[in-house]
Amino acid sequence: MNQYPAWKYMLILGVVLIGGLYALPNYYGNDKAIQVSQTQEEAIDPGLIDAIRDQLKEADIEIKEQIDQNEVGNQILLRLIDPTTQAQALEVVETTLDDDRYTAAMNLAPAQPAWLSGLGGKPMVQGLDLQGGVHFLMEVDLNKVISGAREGYRNDVRTTLRENSIRGASVSSDENEIRIDFTSEADREVISNAVTDTITGLTVIERESGGKFILDLRVNSTKLDEIASLALQQNIASFRNRVNELGVAEPVIQQQGSNRIVVQLPGIQDTTKAKRVLGRTASLEYRAVCEGENAEEAQNTGRVPTGCRLYTFEDGRPILLSKSVIVSGSHLIDANSSFDSQGGAPVVNVTLNAIGGQRMSRFTIDNVGKRMAVVYKEDKQISMMIDGEEMVSYRTHTKVISAPNIQESFGARFRTTGLGSVTEANELALSIRSGSLAAPARIIEERLVGPSLGQENIEKGFKAVMVGFIMVLIFMLARYKLFGMIANMALFFNLIMIVALLSMLGATLTLPGIAGIVLTVGMAVDANVLIFERIREEVRNGNTPQASIRAGYQKALSTIADANVTTLIAAVVLLSLGTGPIKGFAVTLALGILTSMFTAIMGTRAVVNLIYGRRKHIEKLAI
Repeated sequence: MNQYPAWKYMLILGVVLIGGLYALPNYYGNDKAIQVSQTQEEAIDPGLIDAIRDQLKEADIEIKEQIDQNEVGNQILLRLIDPTTQAQALEVVETTLDDDRYTAAMNLAPAQPAWLSGLGGKPMVQGLDLQGGVHFLMEVDLNKVISGAREGYRNDVRTTLRENSIRGASVSSDENEIRIDFTSEADREVISNAVTDTITGLTVIERESGGKFILDLRVNSTKLDEIASLALQQNIASFRNRVNELGVAEPVIQQQGSNRIVVQLPGIQDTTKAKRVLGRTASLEYRAVCEGENAEEAQNTGRVPTGCRLYTFEDGRPILLSKSVIVSGSHLIDANSSFDSQGGAPVVNVTLNAIGGQRMSRFTIDNVGKRMAVVYKEDKQISMMIDGEEMVSYRTHTKVISAPNIQESFGARFRTTGLGSVTEANELALSIRSGSLAAPARIIEERLVGPSLGQENIEKGFKAVMVGFIMVLIFMLARYKLFGMIANMALFFNLIMIVALLSMLGATLTLPGIAGIVLTVGMAVDANVLIFERIREEVRNGNTPQASIRAGYQKALSTIADANVTTLIAAVVLLSLGTGPIKGFAVTLALGILTSMFTAIMGTRAVVNLIYGRRKHIEKLAI
């Protein structure tokens, strides 16, 4: 008899129900929306929300439903009817906002019911080619990074010799080497040890020439490659941090080749604003606070004490800081947020390089109990149309992130305290790690994908899936009758499971991804064709229907597994080595193989068992 144990039926039923539940949000789709974000952590003023609502009403722009607001309150979402209304609403909203405090961007908002969102349901993320947006290919100038690294090594060597009180040594350099000349052989070991103990990544070559002792210092090629790679990754992190301001759903920011970065912003149609955000530069500085000086008085009178400069916190509070910089962003290696082990307050752990650590150590030894400020400086790109031509200029925006007390002396590793919240700590750590571009980057390719083209792609892709699906249904039904109908039902649930997995995993669906789904539709019935033909062969050989069913599923299993495993290996290789469209195709292909194996083998077997499994006398199989 052909029967599954009860747990297998329950497993299949559970998988089908869960798959259907998480595929359901795609039925509702996404609403066109305008997302307004507060650049600070505080909630958006209700008066601004009312002003936006009034402005939209005055412009005769209908909001699909009430304005949504996130839990923190620093972001609101306006749902609209169509892309045309969305573009009109963005123009109205931007005229109402303060550019320094708020950002507005076109976005997509899931339209499913609240109960479905509460269960974690969300529709598939659509790629740039489906929903429209902007595509940038940026080239990073890694040669400048390497040149800057060599210059930094030269400065570090000079600083090391000076701080170790080594006299009579001269430092010169060319593009590839740093040369130290000295006259005393006794200094050779002292200089060599001082340099190698303080600075890593150098190869030291000792030689003599013309009565002089010489140390040739060469930066290791592996170290330079590491510096270039880290610079590229820091640029990627910086771009991702900046893109967050645009409120883009599922942006694609990834490395392409050795020195290029692809930035895709689905849903964004304003390329000028995108370029302005991506083109900003930023830096970080640590400065001493001018103790005993009245910052408010300096702000009101305009008279700043000698040796000090007037800065402000993000909320506008003034503070006087020393003109001298203790360490800057070039000395920072890493930063991460955590919690104080004693009080549980959020802190940021900072790591400096060797030179920065020495500077910080000297300063903090002499200034325990005093305050030190973290200054964030950013050059924002401003585009203006003058005489019909776009002119680009930069405006420097400076703010003090925090000004905590120095509790004890420290060097290359320390923690920044006095932060108001965990969010502030995370943002500070992120600013330190990726606030500035480690290497200059320029846009070498710019492409705008309109929403109408994206909608056309969706319609054609959906049509391709449906046509392929219907043709397979007709063929299977005509060829295998009842068994073909069972295979068709499995194919339908296979599509539902693919959609559910793409939605649950947050994978981005692109045109190549749709191609992968179409291919999966054709491949999904391969397993059933093999099984059904094997059952037919067993019947022709004189076996009973029950034995033929059992033999058909068991004997075809190894062939099915071999064919699908080899295809799955190819999909995994494409997924691991491919980028962009290739990866999108590989994702849907791999998921389709896994789901088709489940539905075509376990799913159809379960239905066949329910129909034929308990019947003792079967005259003929409908196959």
